[in-house]
Amino acid sequence: MMIGLLLAAYLAAPAGPGIEAVHDVPNDAGEGLLVELRGMEELQEATYVVLQRSTDGMRYSDVMVRYPPFREGMLEDGLDPDFPVEPGVPYSYRIRWVTAAGDTLVSAPYASPVVATGQWFDIGQVQVLLACVLFVGLILYFFSRAQRGDRLYLRPIPGIEAIDEAIGRATEMGKPILYVPGLSTISDVATIASLTILGRVAKKVAEYQTPLMVPTADPIVYTVAEETVKQAYMEAGRPDSFDEDSVFFLTQSQFAYVAGVNGIMARQKPATNFYLGMFWAESLILAETGSLSGAIQIAGTDAVTQLPFFITTCDYTLIGEELYAASAYLGREPRQLASIKGQDWFKAILMMVIAAGLVLSLVSALTGSDLVGPLRDLITAEGGG
Repeated sequence: MMIGLLLAAYLAAPAGPGIEAVHDVPNDAGEGLLVELRGMEELQEATYVVLQRSTDGMRYSDVMVRYPPFREGMLEDGLDPDFPVEPGVPYSYRIRWVTAAGDTLVSAPYASPVVATGQWFDIGQVQVLLACVLFVGLILYFFSRAQRGDRLYLRPIPGIEAIDEAIGRATEMGKPILYVPGLSTISDVATIASLTILGRVAKKVAEYQTPLMVPTADPIVYTVAEETVKQAYMEAGRPDSFDEDSVFFLTQSQFAYVAGVNGIMARQKPATNFYLGMFWAESLILAETGSLSGAIQIAGTDAVTQLPFFITTCDYTLIGEELYAASAYLGREPRQLASIKGQDWFKAILMMVIAAGLVLSLVSALTGSDLVGPLRDLITAEGGG
């Protein structure tokens, strides 16, 4: 009896607005279906439209709500995390809407013969694949050259070239070197890059027998920094010169750490200060105190908001990715050099593409033709799809 009443209600549903077809969402993992609606022009005065879905065609659930105007005529099911679309499962759909007069109307159900299926590859991302292949190919090419012994030229970075000069200055003055590896944890990329540079600096310091001070703000960073400096002294052939007190833990409190480092600057008067890693609001306090003490200062961070403070108060500043490249510049290790060289060439290609697009856009604006269209289609992969 209940089934008969439901069928009668479905048959009595008004004609007009309803579901035209259901399509599988292309280039996805099988987690969405596109519901194509018809008669949307009749719903311009409707308060809202509710898309309902059922797996058995009987018990429907509201999966999404859309308000007018309905220009696209497509609703994508599967966006609501509470109502995911299961791959390979057929669904039944209908829409319910409320008119401006307050009437609630329901369309006839649409039993979808289409099921959601996943694709192995998103053809809309072909340009990303080609860019990755080009990027990896450039790195492998320069890696093979570096392995053969070819000298790879890297553009000079003043901050990196000044590291040896700064260490030599401290040695000549007989004063210590202060190395601040930032205030972040070991999971931060900037901290890892800083510790890599610390190893290079510590090796040079070991050769010159210059005192080194490395205050840390994280227990794990402290442990890694201590082992890094100890290993650098061993590589320099002076393991007996390593001072266990040269690397020490201050505190995890941000401004208490800054106060401690400033106190070290005031008492020890280091000739060279390194600020390499991740910094926050304490950057200006550290750098300004070091500048007043008369030390030569080299800073580097990928924190964009702190770079202006370092640039104005330090002698040299490594900006952004220059911090990551510093270890390759200092160590001249073939694989690292090949990576930097490949990245530089890839960025050069991107800049040429951007310049070409700018020129074509200007010419198109002057001539009224669409010269930039093919380049745009190539980059966005719209031409093939």
